[in-house]
Amino acid sequence: MKIRWLGHSCFLITGKDRVLIDPYLSGNPAAPLKPSEVECDIICVTHGHSDHIGDAVEIAKRTKAPIVALFEVASYVGQWTESLGMNIGGSTHVKGTTIKMVQAVHSSGIPGSEFKHSGGSAAGFIIGNDKKVYHAGDTALFQDMKTIGEVDRPDVAMLPIGDLYTMGPKDAAMAVSWINPHIAIPMHYNTWPKVQQDPNEFKRLVEGKTSTKVLVLKVGEEVDV
Repeated sequence: MKIRWLGHSCFLITGKDRVLIDPYLSGNPAAPLKPSEVECDIICVTHGHSDHIGDAVEIAKRTKAPIVALFEVASYVGQWTESLGMNIGGSTHVKGTTIKMVQAVHSSGIPGSEFKHSGGSAAGFIIGNDKKVYHAGDTALFQDMKTIGEVDRPDVAMLPIGDLYTMGPKDAAMAVSWINPHIAIPMHYNTWPKVQQDPNEFKRLVEGKTSTKVLVLKVGEEVDV
């Protein structure tokens, strides 16, 4: 399975299917690609904020990839393209990929609707695509991450470290100790000055106390896991 970081919280996971998560590319100063340059089979959106819905609708229209999101977010984007709404704790199969929605502790209003359309709750995903990948979305540290580690046993965990809007490096390192993945990848940092962080601090905190390997990716970099 291959994982490519496209900046902020956006990843392209390539296994049985090409799964694109939180495609915030237009307006993202760190994005290495334009929306027209991304190919995918499935799009997953963790919550309603503009830096996560991003270019999902534009990419979905062009690629015919369904957007998988919380019911309220799926209803919003479903005005323009195919979507699949689900809710926290639920699982579904899309093409050759298993997708489970899990809790995130964050807000989910939809600025694109001028907040006239509810974004419901923020969420994360467990994506079964050759291996299990946990994309935490935007979240604080919460104790049910222990349950995610015990029940879902992800091979890879993608965790925000930017602080201010999400947990920072210390809390994210604690999350790794609870989830116990083989690999952890930091995200949602250094997009703007307000979320400036040193990902190597997260790496030191994790690798000094756990057996998890931290991959600090460069924007646009792809790795085999």
